[in-house]
Amino acid sequence: MIFSKILIANRGEIACRVIRTAHALGYHTVAVHSVVDADAPHVKLADEAVAIGAAPAAESYLRIEAILDAARRTGANAVHPGYGFLSENAGFARACAAAGLVFIGPPAEAIETMGDKAGAKRRMIAAGVPTAPGYLDAEQDDERLIAEAEKLGYPLLVKAVAGGGGRGMRLVLGAGELREAIASARREAQSAFGNDTLMLERLIERSRHIEIQVFADAHGHAVHLGERDCTAQRRRQKVIEEAPSPVVSPALREAMGRDAVAAALAVGYRGAGTVEFIVDDQLKHYFLEMNTRLQVEHPVTEMITGLDLVEWQLRVAAGEPLPLTQEQIRFSGHAIEARLYAEDPYSGFAPQTGTVLHWRPAAAAAQPGIRIDAGIVEGGAVTPWYDPLLAKVIAHGPDRNDAIRRLMAALEDTPLLGLANNARFLRDLLDHPDFRAASMHTALLDEWAAGSEALLQRPTPDDELWCLAAAVAVGRGARPASVAGFDLSLECGTTKRTLRVELGAGSVHVDLGATRHEVDLGTEGAGWLDYRFDGIRRRIALVRDSGRLHFSRAAAGFVFAEVSPFPAVDAAHDASRVRSPVAGTVTRVLVVEGDVVVAGQTVACVEAMKMEMKLVATVDSRVATVRARIGDQVASGAVLVELEKEA
Repeated sequence: MIFSKILIANRGEIACRVIRTAHALGYHTVAVHSVVDADAPHVKLADEAVAIGAAPAAESYLRIEAILDAARRTGANAVHPGYGFLSENAGFARACAAAGLVFIGPPAEAIETMGDKAGAKRRMIAAGVPTAPGYLDAEQDDERLIAEAEKLGYPLLVKAVAGGGGRGMRLVLGAGELREAIASARREAQSAFGNDTLMLERLIERSRHIEIQVFADAHGHAVHLGERDCTAQRRRQKVIEEAPSPVVSPALREAMGRDAVAAALAVGYRGAGTVEFIVDDQLKHYFLEMNTRLQVEHPVTEMITGLDLVEWQLRVAAGEPLPLTQEQIRFSGHAIEARLYAEDPYSGFAPQTGTVLHWRPAAAAAQPGIRIDAGIVEGGAVTPWYDPLLAKVIAHGPDRNDAIRRLMAALEDTPLLGLANNARFLRDLLDHPDFRAASMHTALLDEWAAGSEALLQRPTPDDELWCLAAAVAVGRGARPASVAGFDLSLECGTTKRTLRVELGAGSVHVDLGATRHEVDLGTEGAGWLDYRFDGIRRRIALVRDSGRLHFSRAAAGFVFAEVSPFPAVDAAHDASRVRSPVAGTVTRVLVVEGDVVVAGQTVACVEAMKMEMKLVATVDSRVATVRARIGDQVASGAVLVELEKEA
């Protein structure tokens, strides 16, 4: 199958990653984009680009006809789906074939078989692959699901049979949570995949999530490329992945690899795929699902094998046999990937939007063993329309401790300023005793989020950073030299401090009461500041934006501003207005005007970046006005419901 021009039916870092390998192999590339992605990195990296619709994915990246039309207009003769969007849509694979395009992925029949999680589990049961107990039948009414859940027992998972990435999945700890979990999972599955069919699965507690990378060609050959450990998850979304797994023995690797290859051959698979397993605390493995596409975490496999999996995809799609046999595949060292998300770990992992003020990964990526795959650029906008994944930071070393140390340093050396993100959380997680000891399980991060784990306590600036912010705020001689000293009030987050500042000869002295410090400001430019603090020279990322100072230290972002002399209205704590915490889409409105609600009652839901957030009343009150309807696109801070206190 000869092709020369590849259309990438995706966006973000995966589109950039596919384009780079395609270019290296001599292929021309075509990008597609929504209106809000017109200046995105993947658009600029491709040889050609075509606009395919509005911002919502359903009106752009999920429009099969628009993508096929873009291929026709540009003369592309192959399509790479990336991951997410249409990558596991059998109808899309068939449509590409019908249009005479090479689909760089598995056959539509394999996608269909493995895309139905319930059907895939039935196939695995027939093949003798161990699976977790569950309900897989077609009968879908609530009462049948509830009855089957009672038979299985709790805790359990309600799961969409289509798609992946944790969408349409709900953890149910007891019978009282089940009915709402069914409704919520159905709603999200229909929105994400156009299929609201559900299955039930008994939760294997304190488990690890371990997957096997498989590859098959059109000549009957299939191999596995080892395992990846994806146990560090929050809300069933992977956060950190590594290869090899620190708990998998050679015997378990052989058994899981054998089962994974058998699964691929059983469905006539071709191309890259991942067979996912749950491993219990006795190290017994159970088939979870097969992802019929390239995975987000594929770079760790590339790092320990020295192979380019996208290159393998392109070669297999062109009809070539696999480049290596199972016996020829070798593993070297340890690799770990951290997913940089636009989310606030210290506020329930709430998704974030905004402008990227500082992002310069080149220096960190130039260090030995470091790779950074990104879909953002400085000055670009992060919108609520798509997945919150911004970049992946990957480290490779001779052993696990070496990889951890390198990855922590890379996260610190790649500051992202302008919007809240999880970089500091990732750095701290890598250094957590439970991660270091490989004693994580898939629910541990959620347990921490429900408790008081120090890892999820928001970092606060130290005295040095307060002094530095004060010195930068007053600048070099910005105040009259005749003024011996003055008070400067600064705020960072919810904390306000008044510091006594004195201007010296080329330096700034800051009196904190108990201590006094000297700050010498050095060279500032290109997003960095050199300075001396009490005689010690240091460097820090700094961006000035609209009177605010954005700093990054140890992968944490801090924003300072002078305190306004005028009192501010605290809209965030106005109990009479229920506001959207982010820009997103209204998915539920649960009240009408005149309803009486109690504190803690959900009144509406908003979805942004693959996450549905419940908005609750904070006081007992009556609904005065409902300003939102299902399907409305709302801005961050928009008032959705107005409440009034009952007389």
